[in-house]
Amino acid sequence: MVRKSFLSYNKTIWGPLELVEKLYPEAEEIGASVRDLPGLKTPLGRARAWLRLALMQKKMADYLRCLIIQRDLLSEFYEYHALMMEEEGAVIVGLLVGLNVIDANLCVKGEDLDSQVGVIDFSMYLKNEEDIGNKERNVQIAAILDQKNYVEELNRQLNSTVSSLHSRVDSLEKSNTKLIEELAIAKNNIIKLQEENHQLRSENKLILMKAQQHLEVTKVDVETELQTYKHSRQGLDEMYNEARRQLRDESQLRQDVENELAVQVSMKHEIELAMKLLEKDIHEKQDTLIGLRQQLEEVKAINIEMYQKLQGSEDGLKEKNEIIARLEEKTNKITAAMRQLEQSDNDLLTQTRTIAMSLVKCASSDTQDQYKLVKDISF
Repeated sequence: MVRKSFLSYNKTIWGPLELVEKLYPEAEEIGASVRDLPGLKTPLGRARAWLRLALMQKKMADYLRCLIIQRDLLSEFYEYHALMMEEEGAVIVGLLVGLNVIDANLCVKGEDLDSQVGVIDFSMYLKNEEDIGNKERNVQIAAILDQKNYVEELNRQLNSTVSSLHSRVDSLEKSNTKLIEELAIAKNNIIKLQEENHQLRSENKLILMKAQQHLEVTKVDVETELQTYKHSRQGLDEMYNEARRQLRDESQLRQDVENELAVQVSMKHEIELAMKLLEKDIHEKQDTLIGLRQQLEEVKAINIEMYQKLQGSEDGLKEKNEIIARLEEKTNKITAAMRQLEQSDNDLLTQTRTIAMSLVKCASSDTQDQYKLVKDISF
């Protein structure tokens, strides 16, 4: 019959101590440092090193309390009648809290923890006047202090790595939130740009419609003026012929012509006023043309702004380039129409001037003919 201790015969004490790492996260440092210690070959040696480190950390009671609470996990390592499975185990753990008062400095590195210790020598912990100057004791105390410093340094390094990892996690979370916020801001900016693009398109269409309507009105006015000019020219030719006929019949009225010269001078002034009025109309038309040019410049500026804003969006770049090309074609058409209007206005101005000059020359050359002409005009 196999002899059993308070542990199961197929398990070692290192098994439940390794289980503490899963139940108590702070115990991971002890487990990692025990595994890194050189010279430990057996699970019993690792368990002894682990217990010494737990005593130096003053957390042995906390670690064992986690094990006792999880009795369903301890059933894999202990038999049902073992001390750790009974209520006395909780009492023992409570008594272990008193060990936290002691500042333990135990040797871990360089000790033979794998072999069984037969007799524990407490002489090094007892005061003896004969052994005060013993060099071996000083060497052992120095080794213990070195071991303590090593463990504390290892603990500091582990704490620094944990803190650095926490800081990295925090920085990554902050950068992630910043990226999410920037993405939301970028989406809002894209939506705003699309809305502005839609508004600019509608405004551009309205401006083009108004310009086309204004051009059509100006074309109609120019055509009506040309027709009236043609009719007036035909009437003047007929009146001139009739004046020549009447001049042959009324040669005796030369004396009255001298009196009527003043009337002719006044009529000349009226003609000059008419010329000035025509010039004013031409200037007004030129002002309208300047206004149209300004509108075209504004349309071009709007197109440039649209082009600059549409550079950021890659999806609608082709459609916007086509729209800009259409707008440029429309602006070229408008400029061509404006040039034609300017040419037609210049032609009208030159024609009116030539007519006025011819009228003035006729008035100076032949007073009687001018008198008849003025009389017929008055009628």
